[in-house]
Amino acid sequence: MKLGYQWGYWSAQPPADLVELTKTVEDLGFDTIWTAESWGSDCFTPLAYLAGFTDKIKLGTSIVQLAARTPTATAMQAMTLDHLSGGRVVLGLGVSGPQVVEGWYGQPSNRPLARTREYVSILRNAFRREDHLSFDGEFYQHPYTGEGSSGLGKPLKIMTHPLRREIPIFIGAEGPKNVTQTAEIADGWLPLYYSPYRPEVYADQLVAAGPDFEIAVNVSVVFNDSVADALVPIKGFLAFYIGGMGAKGQNYHTKLMARMGFEEEALRIQQLFLEGRRDEAIMAVPDEFADEISLVGPPERVAERLQAWRDSPVTMLNMSSKNPDDLRKIADLVQG
Repeated sequence: MKLGYQWGYWSAQPPADLVELTKTVEDLGFDTIWTAESWGSDCFTPLAYLAGFTDKIKLGTSIVQLAARTPTATAMQAMTLDHLSGGRVVLGLGVSGPQVVEGWYGQPSNRPLARTREYVSILRNAFRREDHLSFDGEFYQHPYTGEGSSGLGKPLKIMTHPLRREIPIFIGAEGPKNVTQTAEIADGWLPLYYSPYRPEVYADQLVAAGPDFEIAVNVSVVFNDSVADALVPIKGFLAFYIGGMGAKGQNYHTKLMARMGFEEEALRIQQLFLEGRRDEAIMAVPDEFADEISLVGPPERVAERLQAWRDSPVTMLNMSSKNPDDLRKIADLVQG
């Protein structure tokens, strides 16, 4: 079992301990650090900065939003960072939801699976640099010959030779069809949350995954003698995503919780959140659900519940604790 550290995206300001904690987790043997983006800080810039302070930890994007960049722009950024870091990039991609795609990026959000498949195909073609890039898809064309074209475009080959012809591509996916496609076309999967106690939820979707397919999941780790107290911040996070990250009837996180056996509770959380009753929405998150996707409690309880994760298809646990002592504890438990 590998360990990852999830920096996520910034809120109002950059985290003050960005470099210090990154160096700490590298020293503790963590495999990867991850950054995210929504409508604030971007994925690539913090990783480029941190590459100069680290030597071996991998640099992962979790996730680069497809609507933010053309596939070739993403290929250029990933290839550049891969060179500067000595081949440490893990390129995590995702489509995000309609509110962000259309509201922030001003792009259409229809047919996300088809867009993702085309995007990944173009990236792999660019990294391999076997020929000039020529692609005639539904959403992406190289060269572009559609409305407004000058007719002067021609196929190009990425000018800088990529350090690696196969930069690992992970995909953030939640819906069954998206996860099925991820297992077919990607090197790894980035689920937002996952229960090792309910492997049947995704078992059919992962059939096509190869033996080296990776699953890197965000897991809240909270050491506390009181399990109930430890679950409070996790329930807050879940209420925000299940209740507020998407419209009614169109929220991937709500649908996932429903598929995991908590449909009534998921719809109740969303309704309360959309009505502005956020405290009630947090309280409506079942302790059982929050506990299954986390590692909380006294160290001996965390150690005991780690076994379920070891027995699951998950290959990496990503955590985001800002407490160096807690990070050392989990590193000892996972690696010991």
